[in-house]
Amino acid sequence: MVGAAFGRATLQAVARATTASSSSLGLSPSSSSRITAALQASARSSSLGQRYLHAVSSTTQVATTPPVAVKITSTPAQRTRKERRTAMKEQRKAAKRKIAESSVSARLGVSTTTTTPFVRKDRQFKTFKPITRSIRWLRQPLNEHLHSGKPERSLTIAKRSTAGRNHHGHVTVRGRGGGHKRRIRLVDFYRWESGEQHVLRIEYDPGRSAHIALIEHKQSKRKSYILAPDGLRAGDTVQSYRLSGANEAISRAANITDEEVSADGTLLSTEALSTDPAAPQTAVEPSAASTDSGAGTSSSLDLGIFRTQAIRPGNFLPLHLIPIGTTIHSITMHPRGPAKMVRSAGTFGQLVAFSARSGAGESHAQVRLQSGEVRLIPSRCCAAIGTVSNKDHQHRRLGKAGRSRWLGRRPKVRGVAMNACDHPHGGGRGKSKSNMHPRSIYGHLTKGARTRKPGTRSGNQMVVRERPRRNGKRLGKP
Repeated sequence: MVGAAFGRATLQAVARATTASSSSLGLSPSSSSRITAALQASARSSSLGQRYLHAVSSTTQVATTPPVAVKITSTPAQRTRKERRTAMKEQRKAAKRKIAESSVSARLGVSTTTTTPFVRKDRQFKTFKPITRSIRWLRQPLNEHLHSGKPERSLTIAKRSTAGRNHHGHVTVRGRGGGHKRRIRLVDFYRWESGEQHVLRIEYDPGRSAHIALIEHKQSKRKSYILAPDGLRAGDTVQSYRLSGANEAISRAANITDEEVSADGTLLSTEALSTDPAAPQTAVEPSAASTDSGAGTSSSLDLGIFRTQAIRPGNFLPLHLIPIGTTIHSITMHPRGPAKMVRSAGTFGQLVAFSARSGAGESHAQVRLQSGEVRLIPSRCCAAIGTVSNKDHQHRRLGKAGRSRWLGRRPKVRGVAMNACDHPHGGGRGKSKSNMHPRSIYGHLTKGARTRKPGTRSGNQMVVRERPRRNGKRLGKP
């Protein structure tokens, strides 16, 4: 009964609404009031009528208000496998887009102190969230001060890769080949030009482990590359005292090269100096060191003032002007030669003592290397102050084999994994090289071969103390 009454009332209301909508634009007040009363009466009959009233009223108002599109979103539980895969792809694309934006901001010189959710930075290294397997184990030293642009074109030359072949085309070095195209940076290891030089920027050099600094002379505006010491930044000033340009203290200090000068500026006589760096160095009274105490005090004072101005990271000066205990790098082996020692990333030497003049009339400086070896170097040779930059280079991780290929390193196959026709250790049913001494692919012994000349029994005459060894093997760093 209730359903039939509801149906009749609903049909009557729909008929009246249809008649009203098909009439002219102007409706009489009596007809509109009758339609509204009929619809209200049908809505009171049941809750279902109320919902139907809402539907009918919305159809009558189509001409005035457009329908609203409702977007039906599915919950994560209702998503299909294809939808979930599409969402994951979108997340990866967004992550790569953020990484690209951060690299672009770094290239433009914008500060990158704010880290993205996919880059993790600490005080020394930069790691990445493993959204791909190639960056899971990637670890790079944190060097935000490096220039991200191209190098100075006039200070570079093209590198023609030989892939480990000689002029006959024969392989002389195995495991080389491929890699990214490079340009060799022409680093100035002589540093003849004196005067102040401004550091324009610190750059990455693909041909070495250390960073390089682009400097510009203050007067001549000539640019050059030097090895960047640790702590050197753009805007700093460096200077070379190798040829000329030093103040009056250099000429005065050249007259006391046969005497020992300690770190505080006091003079040490040649009798009190020992060639053993471990021996204690005692200062001599000024009256005993020199007959003219006033001249000795003046020389020490001038030398102390000069050292205060010149002993700064990146400066290049002779060894006899450097105080004992100073860390140095880029050491020359000849007074007019280029820097050859202590040039890789994070390395340094320490000046420990000065020896007396030898029979040839030349004094030597004793420098302790990181291996523990102490050797003699002519005191007229030069060195740069400080430690070589990029000290965390040895702790980096490439993360994948492809990055080794970018560096020009090819895979190395073990000899026991080859056939017998390819290597002396190859062949056999097991993974043993058989009962033979280790040999190279060419059949030469690889362990125990002597590298010194047969005539030099005492070894290098310039070495004061050999580096620590145990049973002929090198020990770790002291």
